[in-house]
Amino acid sequence: MRPTAPRTTVPRTRVLLLTAALTALTASTLTACGGGSGSGDKNTVRIAFHKETDNKVTFRDDYIKFVAKQFEKENKGKKVELVPIQAPQQDYYTKIQQMMRSPKTAPDLVYEDTFLINSDIKSGYLRPLDDYLAKWDDWNQFEPAAKRAASAADGKTYGVPDGTDTRGLWFNKKLFAKAGLPTDWKPKTWDDVLDTARTLKKKLPGVIPLNVFAGKGAGEATAMQGFEMLLYGTGKDPLYDPGAKKWVKGSKGFKDSLGFLDTLYGEKLGPDPDQVVDPNVSTDVVTQLLPEGKLAIALDGSWLSQNWIKTGGRPWPEWKDTMGLTPMPTQHGAAPGEVSMSGGWTWAIPQKSRNADLAWKMIRTMQTKENAVEWCVRGSQVAVRQDVAKEPRYLKSMPGIKFFTERVQNTHYRPALPVYPQVSTALTEATEAVATGDASPREAAKTYDEALAGIADGAVVSK
Repeated sequence: MRPTAPRTTVPRTRVLLLTAALTALTASTLTACGGGSGSGDKNTVRIAFHKETDNKVTFRDDYIKFVAKQFEKENKGKKVELVPIQAPQQDYYTKIQQMMRSPKTAPDLVYEDTFLINSDIKSGYLRPLDDYLAKWDDWNQFEPAAKRAASAADGKTYGVPDGTDTRGLWFNKKLFAKAGLPTDWKPKTWDDVLDTARTLKKKLPGVIPLNVFAGKGAGEATAMQGFEMLLYGTGKDPLYDPGAKKWVKGSKGFKDSLGFLDTLYGEKLGPDPDQVVDPNVSTDVVTQLLPEGKLAIALDGSWLSQNWIKTGGRPWPEWKDTMGLTPMPTQHGAAPGEVSMSGGWTWAIPQKSRNADLAWKMIRTMQTKENAVEWCVRGSQVAVRQDVAKEPRYLKSMPGIKFFTERVQNTHYRPALPVYPQVSTALTEATEAVATGDASPREAAKTYDEALAGIADGAVVSK
């Protein structure tokens, strides 16, 4: 088990560390007065959040400790107990669900991925925040799309977003120059992207031209910043039809998106099959392939630079001069000419929290305008508050932040429905089958359609 943080690191903040194996809990009291509190102490708010498996990545831990100190200073007699869950992301999801099942283990505040929030709402793990939000003027500053990502079919809101993300094409300008390609690259169609990848393959042997996640091992990275970045560029409502309230099957756009992957991997313009299916591929892209100049283009998210800053897992000062950014184009250049997907995380209060009012007070502390700016700057987050998005400190915080903020106007959110995680799994299975050559796009689409009918309990519509 990893040791807990030393006493001098976080004065007056209690820390509970869960190991990656998730088999035991180790408590360390860091408050000046000492003493234990445990679950249910009315003067203590317990905060569960995801801690990266790489101990060098500390921006989230550092920010939460920063806010915890502020909260304790402003609320005399109140304490903060941090519950960092150090695990791969999928294991984190499982662990917080286990914790929220019982009042004995439920934290008072939990960091909840919008990917999972509706599934957890349906399971009864989270409590609605509408009564709190109605009395909080700052809620008016949040972008409508971000609010929707934290809401459920019952019309209630279950989380407060602390940032979002957008996606685009990262490309290595030095490799482009070496291959005789423009360093202000702006592809207009999928064909433009593939043609550029072909040029890179020809001119730079040994360099992977383009990565688009396409394996089950990468999980939601494959579904969202891989396949859905293609699919949402093929037409309106390509995954779920909100008018019909049904999931879409049999679409040409779906087959075309798989066709893009078939071309990419069939022509060996992407990583090798063993890399495609490797569960560590998303980490390898950002910590090895891009910094080492082994990958020229990555269809990926706004957060990549978190890893390259001084407190990231793979500091890379040269990235600011090396990496370029351009929007992912729609399939044939149709308006608006680009596509992005957005997700993000929220702070939610478990249904079985014993200190909901204190947890809400902590959310308000986290989401003062000043602290919201602080988080976006530290975490390379795309702002979800309109006032934060206008702040000079935010706009100057990181190369690329203006680019990714501009993508918000043309971004899409995943269908906020409880069965989405199962749909996501079916998407990753279809993409892996095509990328590894186990199935043609048509065969993989047929298998997906059959799985979708079961997942959606027949609530499907053909396009």
